[in-house]
Amino acid sequence: MTYAPSVTGTTVRVPVTRAARARSPLQRGDGRSAWLFLAPFGIFYLAFLLWPTIYMIVMSFFNTSTVHGGLGSFAGLANYAEMLTRPDFWSSMWHTLQFTIYTTPPLVILAFVLAILTNRVRRGQWFFRLAFFLPYILPSATISLIWVFIFTPSTGLWPLVEQLFGATPGAGVLASPNTAMIGVALATVWWTLGFNFVLYLAGLQEIPRELYEAAAVDGASTWEQIRYITLPMLGRTTTLVVLLQIIASLKIFD
Repeated sequence: MTYAPSVTGTTVRVPVTRAARARSPLQRGDGRSAWLFLAPFGIFYLAFLLWPTIYMIVMSFFNTSTVHGGLGSFAGLANYAEMLTRPDFWSSMWHTLQFTIYTTPPLVILAFVLAILTNRVRRGQWFFRLAFFLPYILPSATISLIWVFIFTPSTGLWPLVEQLFGATPGAGVLASPNTAMIGVALATVWWTLGFNFVLYLAGLQEIPRELYEAAAVDGASTWEQIRYITLPMLGRTTTLVVLLQIIASLKIFD
């Protein structure tokens, strides 16, 4: 016998028969079906992600190599001590952090702004979805070729950019350590913007339009609607986008 509150606040007894218990999903074997459907992903997850991670951690305590078999002699924390004293380790850490700082804010802000503008379009939303998301599905080799061509000082599109913005002629973006990271960040923003854009657009379409209509009747401007309706309603989406973007920027290798 189970108890459930009714609409009036009183408690109503709901009898649960043996037949109802027998018809539960687990009793029907749906649990096994779920495990069978999860098995292919679980096998690949264990074989290509979890096990290599565990093996990498174990190898870090030994004097070994990925080329030679076996673990070799035990090193303890000596490998970590050597790593923390190497200048190239801290240089790579700073470059990774610098890349994350350069890419995360524009990828969040631009995706939000473009999603709002696209959501206001009544017709042809599919075109903007395709245009913004298409670069995301391209392989990294293709993205590299496109942007190397753009940044080439002599034959690419960069001379046109120099004329428009008054940059120093012949100074390629990738030719200087001061501007190379900015160029890589620009290419990454163009490449991965579509994923965050789709997340924001999906969140915007879940907001009832009645809220905006009521706010417009009360005299709220477009900025006030975004500030008091859109931003609070997209709080969880923004948190998800920021976390996913930070993780992606920290672990990107391409």
